[in-house]
Amino acid sequence: MRGGAAAARARVATLVGVTSTQLSVRQIPAADHVAHLARHSESSFMQLPAWAGVKSEWRAEYLGWFDQQGALRASVQVLHRPVPVLKYTLAYLPEGPVAEWGTLNPSDVMAPMLAHFKTRRVFLVRMGLPVITRSWAAAAVRKALSAGGHSLMTELDPLHTDDRATALADQLRELGWTKQEVSEDFNTGQPEFVARIPLVGADGQALDIDGVLGQMNQNARRETRKAASGPLEVQVGGIEDIGRFHALYRQTAERDDFTGRPVGYFTTMMQALNAHAPGTCSVYFAVHEGQDLAAAIRVSRGQGAWYVYGASSTIERKLFAPKALIHRMIADSLAEGCTFLDHGGVSATLDKGHHLAGLTLFKTTLGCNVVQELGEWDYPLNKAVTGAFNLYMRLRDRG
Repeated sequence: MRGGAAAARARVATLVGVTSTQLSVRQIPAADHVAHLARHSESSFMQLPAWAGVKSEWRAEYLGWFDQQGALRASVQVLHRPVPVLKYTLAYLPEGPVAEWGTLNPSDVMAPMLAHFKTRRVFLVRMGLPVITRSWAAAAVRKALSAGGHSLMTELDPLHTDDRATALADQLRELGWTKQEVSEDFNTGQPEFVARIPLVGADGQALDIDGVLGQMNQNARRETRKAASGPLEVQVGGIEDIGRFHALYRQTAERDDFTGRPVGYFTTMMQALNAHAPGTCSVYFAVHEGQDLAAAIRVSRGQGAWYVYGASSTIERKLFAPKALIHRMIADSLAEGCTFLDHGGVSATLDKGHHLAGLTLFKTTLGCNVVQELGEWDYPLNKAVTGAFNLYMRLRDRG
């Protein structure tokens, strides 16, 4: 064992206060994984077996980590993506493994997992650990974007830093895992930087609706209140209304020049997630005189709520229809006891001339703090196949 790896493990043990634990990994039923998730309200909906039902081109596998007493200490939903002809798979761990990371040494978790994957013809393991490293206040990010003088989010003083997460990243590097460096553009996979409206205060107590709106800038707060009290009717639809959502979504895709998903994807998403628990996936509409002006899809699980898709019309913009939906999603998330409403990824750039800076500015005007997670990490088990896969992905991204 190299001295650097041993030193990194020692740093983790010191910061996290853990000692080495012998763990074994084996496949478990999906129901056992769901039971483990029930003890981790902070875990993401992307670890639900229902989410695997949405990703039909992937094959799900469920793994559990057991200590010598037979106790389940961690679990994960793995999504396998086959590589044609070669009969290898990419093993993707979205927002997992789910564990009490403060009680486990990362090397004890990774080693048996990789040994398992080596027997399953996996060429690459891609893991997105659900650990927050830093966060920045919405107002501070807005100010930095307006003032200039900084290139990346990481140059700002954070609102919150977790030294244990930093130590975990050091340990992963020493164990041979790699990740893409922080850059101005979005990388492949789930974003490392996300925008989240806090629904609790610094003391951990739930805010009321006015407290949440108070985190917005003045214009966004005024527009949101106007939208919520104006002539718009906010409706919560069901699976039979996905066609209504998709009609607005197609308009938005054409206007903003992105390739949208087919209507069947959203139907499957609502069916699968609500089969897990009714109300997990909701579709909202802002309606004026019988016409849909905006629509949104929200997913909630445990402590979190996610605004995953939005769409809008170009008419009656002064009614601020999308903000009426944000107001309703905040209210519903508060009622469910959520601690945040996630608004998706943002760039790490603070260069106001960058093409992604406007998205960050917009989301922070809504009161979204910027949260940095550990990001997605790769471990190649077959370097030749991994190299060919990475080349294919680069060529595909270039079009």
